[in-house]
Order: sequence, then C-alpha cells, then structure tokens
Amino acid sequence: MFQDRIKELRLRWEKLQSKMKDEAAQGLLITSNVNLYYVSGRVFSGYAYLPAEGDPLFFVRRPVGLSGQGVVYVRKPEEIGEYFRQHGLTMPKALYLETDAISHNEYLRYEAIFHPETVLNGTALLRQARNLKTDWELAQIRRSGVLHTQVYETIPSLYRSGMTDIELSIEIERQSRLAGSLGLFRIFGQSMEIFMGSLLAGENADNPSPYDFAMGGAGQDPSLPVGGNGTPLREGMAVMVDMGGNFTGYTTDMSRVFSIGTLTDLAYRAHECSLSIQHEIERTARPGTPAKDLYNLAVEMAAEAGLADYFMGHTQKAGFVGHGIGIEINEGPVLAPRSKDVLTESMVFALEPKFVIPGVGAVGIENSFAVRKEGLEKLTLCEEKILSLK
Repeated sequence: MFQDRIKELRLRWEKLQSKMKDEAAQGLLITSNVNLYYVSGRVFSGYAYLPAEGDPLFFVRRPVGLSGQGVVYVRKPEEIGEYFRQHGLTMPKALYLETDAISHNEYLRYEAIFHPETVLNGTALLRQARNLKTDWELAQIRRSGVLHTQVYETIPSLYRSGMTDIELSIEIERQSRLAGSLGLFRIFGQSMEIFMGSLLAGENADNPSPYDFAMGGAGQDPSLPVGGNGTPLREGMAVMVDMGGNFTGYTTDMSRVFSIGTLTDLAYRAHECSLSIQHEIERTARPGTPAKDLYNLAVEMAAEAGLADYFMGHTQKAGFVGHGIGIEINEGPVLAPRSKDVLTESMVFALEPKFVIPGVGAVGIENSFAVRKEGLEKLTLCEEKILSLK
C-alpha cells in the first residue's frame, strides 16, 4: 500500500508519535481523507490507527485489493475493537480523535469501541504536524509551483475581447487541467467552499463574501457566493486571477493582476505598495519571526502609503495577509494580528497583500513561500506587474 514511500511516511509517523508522547497519549485514530493521505500516502475509505510506538494499522473498507504492512480489511469500525482483542493489543487510555472533523455520532461510536479515559483533539495534533513539511513534501509543492506558473503564463493568450469573467476563468481552469491540475481545492473546515479558485473582475471584487477570504465576489449562485459572477470584461477594469495550484496533492497559491486597457493611478500605486510589502517581508522574515509581526508590518506599510481604506478589502476586510498551505489551502502559519504562530524552518505559506479599489477592482500580489534557514524561498515565479490584456 505504501512501500514506495515508507521512509517518507515513517518521518511523519515519528513526528506525530513524538507529539503524542508529550501528551502521554497511547493512540491516534484517523478517519478524514486529508489525514489518511498524510499518514498512508493515499486516500481510502476506512481508518488509520497510529500507536504511540510502532507502525500504524490501516483498517480498510474500500477499495479492494490494497495490501502491505499493517493493512487489515474491515466492514465497520467495531471490527477494529475485535482486531485489538484477537491480537492482544492494549486499548489506549488517552486517545486522539479528529474531533474537529467527525460527527457527534461518530465520536460516540469510536468512544464505545476504544473506551478511552481521555479523548484529545487529534485534528489539532495533525494540523500542527503538517505545518512542518518534509523534503519530499516541499518537492511536491515546488512542482505544483512550476506547473502553476506555466498555466499563469498562458493567461494573456486565453483572453478574447467580449469575454466575461466566467468565460476567462473557464479557459484558465481548462489550461490547468491540461497541465495536470487535480481540480480539487481542499479547505479545512465546513464554513468555506470554492471551486478551482477565483477570478474577480472590476466591482465584483468588492462584493463581500461569507468566508474569510482576502477577496470576495458574488459568485454565480447563492449556494456558492464567491468568485466570478458573469461580469463582462471592460475597459479600465482590473482582473485578479487567484486559481489554486493543486498538481501533486500539495497546493500552491498565487494571484496575478491583469487589466483591460489602463487602470487608474490609484490602482497602480496600490499594486506597487503590495509589491513593496512583499519585498519587505521577504527581506525580514526568518525562522523565529512571529507571524503577527509580518501582519503588522503589512498593515503599517499600507497605512503609511495612505491606502489603509483599500487594504485587504474595501467593503469588507480580511483579517489576515497570509496563510499556510500544503494538502489544504488553509494550514498554519496564519499571518494575522492575534496569531500565536512563529515562523519555523520548513513551513510553507502564501503571502497575499491585496487592495480593492472601488470602480476598478482588486490589485496586489500573492505568492507561495517556503521558510528556509536563511530566509524565504519564493515558489511561484512569474511576472508580478499588472499586465494589460488588450
């Protein structure tokens, strides 16, 4: 099942087990697709059980045909308890469950199987572990960054006069799929949804979103109120492309701005301010830097430029300027005013200082960065100035 990446996976198991021992926990039960992928190297229907010592067990329901060390086929989770009894395994007194991802009924079911004295938050444990990427994971993110960039470089050739934002978005989505995009935009939590990303043109960028996104957009339907809404692309309009870069199971995040003809001086000034914020954060961020300090730096620079009213939204503002990325688009660290995160080597995050200019649209930049010992490594490398599409 996972022999081709056993050394890589063992690094992850040991990272989790080290954190488990800190809390004197004996076991971790994993049920969500994202974390099953993280600990096994693939998504399957079933459960992974990681003890505080030793290799995990993979209790598989579907698909048939998986094999390898630790693979056990089951029809229902109660058979996990039966397996423990038959093989003389000790039930954990302190058990981690993905309490932020499972239903109340699932919680009760697992509790009845294991009878733990204490249940701990496995979601937080797994997200904390996933914040620090291995060399293999960094390679997957770099690969996504290369392909993401190649897609963005084709955008000027995809534009046709008379297009709407949706029509241009569809062409970019098609190009992404042809380049190998998995087409899946994974987001942690149940309160945020989006398709392959967002393309915001003109005033639609100022439409507030129910989600804590830097930019909103009305969307095409109240059932998914975010992103493009059919706005015709017209002269003097800014077009911000913020499409996900999931080509490897690990995503990059990147935004670029295009114009239909010429924008206002205020829009260009705000875009330059965004680039200056990015440059200053690139220059100063190091392992050990508090994430909130980078947020405060960005806010201060926007205010000093006289652009505070437009920074990170206009009608509605986002409460961050950056977020961790990996298997999901919203991992740690979070660059926000009350963030307790501290930059650590091998973290990966997207930095997105952006502005919304009324009557024009969204401008600014977003790139993905890896935290290295000597500073930040930019992973999304393509033209950063505003490019005119006509």
